[in-house]
Amino acid sequence: MIPRLRLLPCLVTLALCASVCAARPVPIPVKVVVVAMFEVGNDTGDTPGELQYWVERDHLDRVYPLPAGYHAVRMNGDGEMAVLTGQGTAHAAATIMALGLDPRFDFSHAYWLIAGIAGASPDRASLGSAVWARHVIDGDLGYEIDAREIPSDWTTGYVPLRKTRPFEPPATPLEGQVYTLNAGLAEWALNLTREIPLADTDRLRELRSHFDGAAAQLPPRVMMGDEISSSTFWHGKLLDAWATEWVRYFTNGQGEFVTTAMEDTGTLQSLAMLGKAGRVDWQRILVLRTVSNFDRGPRGMSAAESLVNQRVGTYSGYLPSLEAAYQVGHRVATELLGHWRQDRDAVPGLPGSATPAR
Repeated sequence: MIPRLRLLPCLVTLALCASVCAARPVPIPVKVVVVAMFEVGNDTGDTPGELQYWVERDHLDRVYPLPAGYHAVRMNGDGEMAVLTGQGTAHAAATIMALGLDPRFDFSHAYWLIAGIAGASPDRASLGSAVWARHVIDGDLGYEIDAREIPSDWTTGYVPLRKTRPFEPPATPLEGQVYTLNAGLAEWALNLTREIPLADTDRLRELRSHFDGAAAQLPPRVMMGDEISSSTFWHGKLLDAWATEWVRYFTNGQGEFVTTAMEDTGTLQSLAMLGKAGRVDWQRILVLRTVSNFDRGPRGMSAAESLVNQRVGTYSGYLPSLEAAYQVGHRVATELLGHWRQDRDAVPGLPGSATPAR
């Protein structure tokens, strides 16, 4: 028998523990996280950015301040969340890390859907197209010399880190330079959305008519293609050629450059680290980019002249690309939420070989 004087402290300790446990809130289970990168003004009611259609149409009316991130997050009662990262890889990495570590939320079964607009090569995608990615390659990590000092036998002034000339074999990407996503999940998303009709207006057709490129004159469609992510907004046919080879080089010929965006390696870096910490599941990440503009100028216009028109809100396919990002992304989000009983524990699609980075 335990003496009363020794039993009393034990009872007090147990009572305190029970009180603390009872007071600690249960984390909110999140099913789908939509990752948007920029907004023009308010979250609702004005000129839209990447977040606004999701907030308005999916009724993301529950607002949770995120002091350590770029912007408050929003949710609805179905388990759908949207986060706004801010532009560039640094903003994206910081915001996603802040969100992923927030004890208010449980992301252990969440699917992450990066859904935003992008530039694209007119050789491979048309304005307003929606492109699912298998590979996302960093375009910032490397050496660079000024174009006026490039050796005559070099095709570019960009050199991979730890190499002495462009595209020197073998490719040895650093951690965080190449992200290979779950190919089975990406293929599942493509098959689910490939028949969605995307807007092809007279205005889009007229704009496309001024561009050369194998895909420039085609109507928009849902497709698969890989992405370069860099905080530097580059433009022009010579950098398009660099990006094409950069993707091929770092994926050992398995990837094909289609889109160019500014944030996704930052987002994926944080998600990879959060995966190692057991906070998220790397197999549940999708990257969708829709084409708002081409990465080079129209026929007869220099890169410098064309760059003047490359501003948020003035891209030639701006509103159609925002609409495509929502329509295509929403189809996937709705499917996941509607079949949550099985998708909570089993990732749809074939079991792709996914690695956070190599």
